[in-house]
Amino acid sequence: MRSRGAAWLLTWLALVPAGVYAQGKADGLIGRSVDELIAFARERNPEYAAMEHEATAAGERITPAGALPDPKFVMELRDITRMGEQSPTLSPTRVGNTRYIVSQEVPWFGKRDLKREVAEQEAEAARGRAVGTWAELAARIKTAYAQLYDADRSEKLTREILDLAVRLEQVAQVRYAGGLAAQQDVIRAQVEQSDMRNELIALESARRQAQARLNGLLARPALAPLAPPERLRPLPAPASLDYAALEDRARARNPQLFAADALVKAAEKGRDLTYRNRYPDFTFGVSPIQYQNSVKEWELMVELNIPLQQSSRRAQEREAESMLAAARSRKDATTNQLLSDLGEQLAGIEAARRTEGLVTTSLLPQAELTFQAALAGYETGKVDFATLLDAQRQIRQARQNQIKAQAEAQMRLAEIERLLGEDL
Repeated sequence: MRSRGAAWLLTWLALVPAGVYAQGKADGLIGRSVDELIAFARERNPEYAAMEHEATAAGERITPAGALPDPKFVMELRDITRMGEQSPTLSPTRVGNTRYIVSQEVPWFGKRDLKREVAEQEAEAARGRAVGTWAELAARIKTAYAQLYDADRSEKLTREILDLAVRLEQVAQVRYAGGLAAQQDVIRAQVEQSDMRNELIALESARRQAQARLNGLLARPALAPLAPPERLRPLPAPASLDYAALEDRARARNPQLFAADALVKAAEKGRDLTYRNRYPDFTFGVSPIQYQNSVKEWELMVELNIPLQQSSRRAQEREAESMLAAARSRKDATTNQLLSDLGEQLAGIEAARRTEGLVTTSLLPQAELTFQAALAGYETGKVDFATLLDAQRQIRQARQNQIKAQAEAQMRLAEIERLLGEDL
């Protein structure tokens, strides 16, 4: 019995650290890797599509913003009764005379350029928001995938440990049948199995919730099947996670910061445009006058608005200055939050990396040796069953900590890439 138990134990220990899990074929399903999910979402997610359309619409506002207003045409039929000599008529050749007016509004010098520049910066801000939406969406997919990986691997691990508990119960039953152990050992093994089955319910729920969350991000039905997650992305080298270097990249590439900077520039141009409103706009016109069948007179016209409402204009100028100050403050707030989040995520990924390394190189091997010694001791009657169960729990806890550290590092990496606006 002892040799058979030791052989089975060595086989189990060889399987668990390597993470070799039996997986069925999932032909036609997506979700094996996070890159596959992100590529799918880029084509299907409606939120990102909406932001792309809004950015395109903002870009189309640039040309009309700097264009001249449409010219106007006016036709005046004068003296339609010919001094009372005829019935009223609408024929240009029979009235006293017909005046045609073609006019064109022309803004003050530089106003059109400023309007176009405001529209350009607003289009840049819209583009930044679209890129930011995608960065946020990609980070949520990466996070949900890491959570799904955690739940899936934890569920498989718990099932393997449950199988181990069943085998331990068999060992206890054999020893109990031979009068070498108490019946309480068998009961303890059964209670341990019940606890793990209860935990399996929670893990299955967590896996299904993560799948529903991912399907929502992919614009798929909530219960649509996903392939089991096969692998996590490799973490970047520690040297590439230097705060100073990443701070410079975040300042240059962060979509929210890019959009905030574009809005500051738009507010600056809007303020300049408001000050240009102190000067009048013009309307130029030409007017031929028709008598019967021929044009015999020509008139030229110049019209301008008189900027007399100074109190109104000063209020508009103060508004523009305040809007500019608000845009600058929002940019500063975005920058501060960005750098704070970056430091927090870098600390988190470093802790997760160190935790995984400690579990992999130290805690897990120690737990495995402890369990092996406890099993051998129990079979010879030198160790009680409670010690054996405790050793089993240590292996389980170490493996769970390893999986959670891997998932935590992936979630931290997703947040860092969201802040950078690009993958590391």
